[in-house]
Amino acid sequence: MRLTFLGTGTSFGVPVVGCDCNACTSDDPRDQRTRHGAVLEIDGARLLIDTPPELRLQLLANQINHIDAIWFTHTHADHVHGIDDVRVFTVKKGDIPAFVPAEYSRHITSYFRYIFDDEILPPLGSSKPRARLHEFRAGESVEILGRGFLPIAVPHGSVSVYGFRVGGLGYITDAKTLPQGAIAALKGVEVLVLNALWFGRPHPSHLNVEEAIEVAREVDAAQTYLTHLTHRVTHAELEDRLPSGVIAAYDGLTIEVD
Repeated sequence: MRLTFLGTGTSFGVPVVGCDCNACTSDDPRDQRTRHGAVLEIDGARLLIDTPPELRLQLLANQINHIDAIWFTHTHADHVHGIDDVRVFTVKKGDIPAFVPAEYSRHITSYFRYIFDDEILPPLGSSKPRARLHEFRAGESVEILGRGFLPIAVPHGSVSVYGFRVGGLGYITDAKTLPQGAIAALKGVEVLVLNALWFGRPHPSHLNVEEAIEVAREVDAAQTYLTHLTHRVTHAELEDRLPSGVIAAYDGLTIEVD
């Protein structure tokens, strides 16, 4: 399996509009973080994880020329509002299977009714994205791209976010904590992807870096990649302060997972 980080920033992105902090004015390209998204490639087929607002630019930057399925972690704006950019793929191949947590199925069909309502047709000569929703539930394995994906629910403020485990990869974004059931499901993965905002003060709905490091230790992952990072910490600072086995992801990073 090959995982490409399309976007590793929070809902504000980095640089933040109007900000002149060290990260936002940095000339290190790893400090330029678009909103969360990733592509997981399995035997030549590709699963898109979330559809962030910069999706078109992310796909171009990473030379992603086809998508075979989509996984939605939840329906916050920074994770879904680029959904129209999958239209370029569906024009050629028709409906793309889109896997969505059952509790968010109604939300996404309401937000993007023009996509999911078959009675809404685009004007003659035009097009719209075409996707078929497949609901999943925490703890119930679902087959995608020929592999079994185990959905894992984690708390994110007042809502749940759904990561997954497939083979040696565990993928979690927008978590505040990981319940013991999630820890057990992820135990011993080769690669863990985990959200982390900054060093220091706690946040009500996200892990900070110290909390993420502790979760990584509990999971006992061989390597942990931090994503969903803010402008309050630079990539260089993360490299300097993170312990062995915990790595700061950045936009465009590609890793191999057995």
